[in-house]
Amino acid sequence: MSSVSPVTAALARYDATQPSVRAFLSLNRDDALAQAAASAARVAAGQSLGPLEGEPVALKDNIAVLGQPLTCASRILENFVSPYDATVSTKLKAAGAVLFGRCNLDEFAMGSTTESSAFHKTCNPWDLTRSPGGSSGGSAAAVASGVVRFALGSDTGGSIRQPAHYCGVVGLKPTYGLVSRFGLAAYASSLDQIGPIARTVDDVALLLSVIAGADTAHDSTSRAPAVLPDYRAAAAQSVAGLRVGVPKEYFAEGLSPDVRAATTAALEKLRAAGATLVDVSLPHSPYAIATYYIIATAEASSNLSRYDGIRYTKRAKDFGGEDSDNASLVDLYFKSRGQGFGEEVKRRIILGTYVLSSGYYDAYYLRAQKVRKLIQRDYLEALKDVDVLAGPVAPDTAPLLGEKSDDPLAQYLSDIHTVGVNLAGLPALSVPCGRSRTGLPIGLQLIGKPFGEPEILRAAAGVERDSGLKGLIAPSASR
Repeated sequence: MSSVSPVTAALARYDATQPSVRAFLSLNRDDALAQAAASAARVAAGQSLGPLEGEPVALKDNIAVLGQPLTCASRILENFVSPYDATVSTKLKAAGAVLFGRCNLDEFAMGSTTESSAFHKTCNPWDLTRSPGGSSGGSAAAVASGVVRFALGSDTGGSIRQPAHYCGVVGLKPTYGLVSRFGLAAYASSLDQIGPIARTVDDVALLLSVIAGADTAHDSTSRAPAVLPDYRAAAAQSVAGLRVGVPKEYFAEGLSPDVRAATTAALEKLRAAGATLVDVSLPHSPYAIATYYIIATAEASSNLSRYDGIRYTKRAKDFGGEDSDNASLVDLYFKSRGQGFGEEVKRRIILGTYVLSSGYYDAYYLRAQKVRKLIQRDYLEALKDVDVLAGPVAPDTAPLLGEKSDDPLAQYLSDIHTVGVNLAGLPALSVPCGRSRTGLPIGLQLIGKPFGEPEILRAAAGVERDSGLKGLIAPSASR
């Protein structure tokens, strides 16, 4: 096929699924076709081709692409167009990829259902009455519905792995620093990480090999091995001899029977394939949710202070309110941010400002940082004698739309098995391992040592080989 064919196929699938799934916030058809034509010209000229030549890659709408919208699914950035490329965008272009559309997300990546988007809700391609997860729900849904083979999301507390689990795709949160955060709209800077989403482990490994690597010129937290491993080769290895730690805390009360059964069966298949299962403990896991939401909201309140209604965001009068040219500065801030931000974002800003305020900093934020260190030590101790840890991604399968949007605490608790990984800065992946009794996807979470992506890809490929679920596309029926 020509280099234009994958893009025209993606556009056709977009037309068939967008009315029902609504995975995207925007798509520039002419630009996508122009990128495809440029790829076809490189092929015709016999030029050296990139590993993603002509392949459409969808990006979560908090990752900068020159000349494309960057809304973070928020009204306050509704008209903003990025003046530069994120490092991952630059690397994708160098690899020959076609940057295809902007995927929906929870506003500023704050949420677990993609329902806090200011523009529309995304539906799960396996059941349109259910959530695709969040905050990278649009990216996961775009892959699951067959629009694109590759997508990028961001993971602050499970925002790649949880949607991958709900949508039946593979999603990887890399080691903190392995993929540059330059050009990612910040939510919580010490937790955020860009990562790949695809329908197969090999495709995730391929996409990771393109976007990984140190970027010290733009990202002071960037770090990576001097020579990156061959991620695809690692995924092709047998799981024989692999030691898999199973944290007992991940199988405690609150885990649904379907998720428990599917993850347990996947672990037994790994054992049958030659892996060794080892019981381990993460004793500080019960404190992970509280620790995460103190640190994440504190960093969010600081990061989102730049959206003030003055510099590059919409201001009060742009929302149809009173003209604010003569208003006081505080009044301008209050009206612009009050109308520009959604309820969940405002909730987290207020929480973060509170825990950083005088008199509460030591009691909340400082203590949370100390507990964070204990959680990190738990993971590193558990990983001393094993290659990877394995367990569920979330306590249940995809919830109904609206089921958790009015109950923030229930929504936060859906991240109970994922947030600890971000606090510890470790790599983790969700790979499809089974189905619920109603046919909904279930993923197995695999957690590795720092820069242990080869081991978790190896384990994930082993799960994938025995699952019978490799590369499945959801029905995504239009309605």
